[in-house]
Formats: sequence, structure tokens, C-alpha cells
Amino acid sequence: MDRAIQGMAEEPVIELEGKILQVLPGTMFRIELPNKHVVLGRISGRLRKNFIRINPGDRVKVEMSPSDLTQARIIFRLRDTAPRPAAPPPKRRY
Repeated sequence: MDRAIQGMAEEPVIELEGKILQVLPGTMFRIELPNKHVVLGRISGRLRKNFIRINPGDRVKVEMSPSDLTQARIIFRLRDTAPRPAAPPPKRRY
């Protein structure tokens, strides 16, 4: 049932960008925020459903609840601004 119909107030969320420091078991990550705090992050269902890979060093967008500032939900993996280096051409066999 929809929360608005039940009369419950929607809790506001805080959206931030962060950097993945460490990959932990169970689709959990250590994320460093711009203010140098480190939080525990989980992957949102949409990223999990679409098999989005997240590696250490990736920049991500997270949302946090104001009531618990130690945990975050990863909602988007940001693209790198620098292009990835091209793979060397395959070696020829004569």
C-alpha cells in the first residue's frame, strides 16, 4: 500500500557523491564521502537487477537517511570523465 495513503510522512533523504574504498561481502561497500567520513553502503535493487558492477575507486551517488548517517544506499554509479586507455592491438602470428 502507498505510504501517502496510510498517512505516514515520507522521510527526506540526503544525496551525496562518494568514492568506493573497499568491497565487502554481501554486496556491501565502504564509501568515502566528500567530507572524509566513511560509511557502509549497499547496492539498490535497480543496480542489482541490472548487474551493474562496482569496483574500488568508482565514484557513486548515494542516498542517506537523516536518522542514520552511518549507512547509505548506492543509487547510481557515475561514469569516469577520463576515457579508459585503449587495449593494445592483438599480436600477429606469422
